[in-house]
Amino acid sequence: MANQTKVTATPGGREVTVEREFDAPRARVWQAWTNPELIKQWLGPRRYEMIVEKYDFKPGGNYRYIHKGEDGEFAFHGVFHGIYGQEKMVQTFEYEGLPEPGHVSLDTLVLEDLGGGRTKATTTSVFQTPQDRDGMIKSGMESGMKEGYERLDELLAKN
Repeated sequence: MANQTKVTATPGGREVTVEREFDAPRARVWQAWTNPELIKQWLGPRRYEMIVEKYDFKPGGNYRYIHKGEDGEFAFHGVFHGIYGQEKMVQTFEYEGLPEPGHVSLDTLVLEDLGGGRTKATTTSVFQTPQDRDGMIKSGMESGMKEGYERLDELLAKN
């Protein structure tokens, strides 16, 4: 059975937690998550070309990328706030397509070495309001993440 993506969003809350296991060692999963050339190959739905405009992976560094497809361009940006070995990173995330800017989430990724060449990724996104969180969920976040993680599985199987 393929690895399953578990998304948890408690009604009325401000957080979304996503858990997913990968059939690859933590170092390889970390590399795929932090190398812009690899990120372009898996992040987001297949129907979009991924353009990484900036990716300065260091505390205080920022990033910006664009998903480009037949239905338009969708840009995202943020700042890296903490990088802890190959185990954890903290960053902000903002979708530029909202009518009102400033709806920023604080995202934390934790990679857990499960042994046997397997890794568990847990991302927690904290939004400013429950409405911001619910809006992101309604935008297709869950299906986009699941498809991206399937693409990440494919990338990890190649290397």
